[in-house]
Amino acid sequence: MQALELLQRIVAAPVQAVARETPVEQAALLSQDTGRAIWLKREDLQPVFSFKLRGAYARMARMSQTERERGVVAASAGNHAQGVAVAAKKLGVRACVVMPQTTPAIKVDAVRRLGAEVILHGDGFDAAQAKAHVLCNESGAVFIHPFDDLDVIAGQGSVATELLRQMPVAPDAVFVPVGGGGLLAGVAAAIKTLSPATRVIGVEPKGAASFAAALQAGEPVDIGPVNLFADGVAVRKVGRHCFDIAADLVDEMIAVSVDEICAAVHDIFLDTRAVIEPAGALAVAGIRRYLAEGGAGEHLVAINSGANIGLERMAHVIERAQIGLGREVLFAATIPERPGSFLKFCRALGEPELTEFNYRFSSLKEAHVFVGLRMNAGPEQRSRLFQRLQTAGFDILDLTDNELARDHLRHMVGGHRPATGREVLYRFRFPERPGALEEFLTHLKGRWSISLFHYRNHGAAYGRVLAGFLVPETDQPEFEQFLQATSYPYQPVDDPACELFVGEAARRHSRSTATLP
Repeated sequence: MQALELLQRIVAAPVQAVARETPVEQAALLSQDTGRAIWLKREDLQPVFSFKLRGAYARMARMSQTERERGVVAASAGNHAQGVAVAAKKLGVRACVVMPQTTPAIKVDAVRRLGAEVILHGDGFDAAQAKAHVLCNESGAVFIHPFDDLDVIAGQGSVATELLRQMPVAPDAVFVPVGGGGLLAGVAAAIKTLSPATRVIGVEPKGAASFAAALQAGEPVDIGPVNLFADGVAVRKVGRHCFDIAADLVDEMIAVSVDEICAAVHDIFLDTRAVIEPAGALAVAGIRRYLAEGGAGEHLVAINSGANIGLERMAHVIERAQIGLGREVLFAATIPERPGSFLKFCRALGEPELTEFNYRFSSLKEAHVFVGLRMNAGPEQRSRLFQRLQTAGFDILDLTDNELARDHLRHMVGGHRPATGREVLYRFRFPERPGALEEFLTHLKGRWSISLFHYRNHGAAYGRVLAGFLVPETDQPEFEQFLQATSYPYQPVDDPACELFVGEAARRHSRSTATLP
């Protein structure tokens, strides 16, 4: 289908029956940070928090009465499912949606609340789609494809006709999240017909770049198992109609990492206070990558395609965002196992704010510490930091770009309780300010060895710390004086979980009545 013919279908698509005309807003902070005018097409503000209802309704509104009586079946990782459910409710059509078992609960629950039947099947979109086709064959229901359908593509293309009308100037480039390619095809057809000079740039996650693979092969290809982090675009093979339309219209494809996607979620939140799902933040991540590689253009538009994300995923997104933004350094340090080593190490670190500090006794000779710092984490800054630490006598291993360390090892730093010596465990509240740990260690003065130390920044006014010390019974009164002199709230720990995971906690002889609120 030619772009002009598809544009006519886009203009005729009756999406206004269910979809809002979402605003195009300039992202002030992102624009200031990049030195460009960055605009956001806010499809996260749709009634189902995604653009997908446009295409679903455009397709279902064209069904005959006979087809409506047979009902519809769809396969979706979530957003298309909600679009189908809304359209079915509006048109009075029975709907069944097959969703992967990996679909976030927030999307499954939303579809059920909208009145559609939900069947959970398979570990990804392709398995769900195969099941949906089986149901169609058994029941005679109409299959509503999430992307590879001309009416669906036309409905999604209405995003582009809106944003071109809303923009104060013709955009230099529009960045489009890409999964199966329906949004890309519709947007590309509209923009290249109405504003030919505007570049259309598709953005995919690394590990799920099926459209880029299709362009390289000259046709849609199955790329095999895909990264499911951005579940809304986790598609192994792009649609044939989508590819045929967009292949000659798209100017560039960009692939972004999980960290870059998380950083984009953070960027959008700062400008809008909206929490965007990973797939919905792809376009902003693509703008960041495009500019980092020298991309041109003054007015750049990102399509925020969806905001269906559960709170349970936000902790992971927040954790990875700081690395994606280049604002956190992770590294391992080897330090001598003797009193005063921690203090020397902290002084060598300098001013950067600690985000994480994990240590557990491992040998009598040396300690291995996992450290996170909030700072500009460019190669030059990291190099200067590590050079300073190495000059001070510490072996350093950079883990900032180590996927295994970020996902697993930071949570598995461990060792065992020292074979000799009496160990006492305490919880502390440290004020979240630079120098708090150094002050604590200065008060300690190397009098007692630290056998365990775990700290993570939780974004609050204070940080929670679990620490272990080797304190002889006779030193307990003096140790109590040290604790009170720090002025940090503290509480002795006597917990069965500690006995299971960090070794037996010694019996307490504390005279303190201090507790942590």
